[in-house]
Amino acid sequence: MNTPLVSLVEAGKTYGQLDVLSSMTMSLNEGEVLGLFGHNGAGKTTMMKLILGVISPSKGRVTVMGMAPDSKEAWHCRSKVGYLPENVSFYEQLTGLEVLTYFVKLKGFSNKDCKRKAIDLLEQVGITYAMKRQVKTYSKGMRQRLGLAQAFIGEPKLLLLDEPTVGLDPIATRDFYKTVDQLKSNGSSVILCSHVLPGVEQHIDRAMILSSGKLLAMGTLSELRAQAALPVVIKPISFKKGGLNDAVAQDAKLKHFVSGSCQNTLMVPEQEKLAVLKQLLSLEELDDVHVESANLEQVYQHFLEKYERNFQQKIQGGQYS
Repeated sequence: MNTPLVSLVEAGKTYGQLDVLSSMTMSLNEGEVLGLFGHNGAGKTTMMKLILGVISPSKGRVTVMGMAPDSKEAWHCRSKVGYLPENVSFYEQLTGLEVLTYFVKLKGFSNKDCKRKAIDLLEQVGITYAMKRQVKTYSKGMRQRLGLAQAFIGEPKLLLLDEPTVGLDPIATRDFYKTVDQLKSNGSSVILCSHVLPGVEQHIDRAMILSSGKLLAMGTLSELRAQAALPVVIKPISFKKGGLNDAVAQDAKLKHFVSGSCQNTLMVPEQEKLAVLKQLLSLEELDDVHVESANLEQVYQHFLEKYERNFQQKIQGGQYS
């Protein structure tokens, strides 16, 4: 059995009486992309800082590449880790090339290779045209691209990205995810934290949903859909007016899944999907069918609302005062 690249076992972080991260257990394997999702204050950035070794856990254990990331022994592993914070800031008076060359040197590259490596990275994120301009002249999106270039130095074994697509236009966002896919195919592991859920799901292997420092759910999107028991939306289509609606209304099985008064939309449990599709395909009136499983955003919303309902019930039951 492979040893996880990152492991948290009952790890928690407390500041005074405030529990910002509670008994978190998770693992990340080599070549895996984990999406980390939650509202502001959910504990995402705290978890990333624990993995980076910037802060130490108040309880439990954190290991990265086989050792505690906050230990002195972990210093040589840090060159294999890339990090993009949520709010990137650089020396305003330096040019983009000077900033990146400086970071390349910090990662241990030889002086003769630093400038060439920096230019290659700037080309990768699409801002070579501005590499000789001072950072103070950069837009928010350009600064974000420079931050991504810094995070990609040395093709890191572990990459932690906190809101990486903030400020990026659609083309830059697409190019960013291409780079993530490439790093994954080369064996890098990625923890990707984002509020922008549309477009993320096809690039992650598993999702981890946090709220108020607690783990609400973790798994593949298929596993989370199953846990949430969200229905599949099936929309049969016919070019003949009314014919399909009548056929659905006369079929007891199909009629059971009709969404309210809208007969061209069926809300079907995942385990019933194939049976319902077979039933629809037997109808002469059917010209096409549209099938839509719950997306990441809907799954996320489900677990968040479930947590909030349980929390309110506990308050009303007097468990919190």
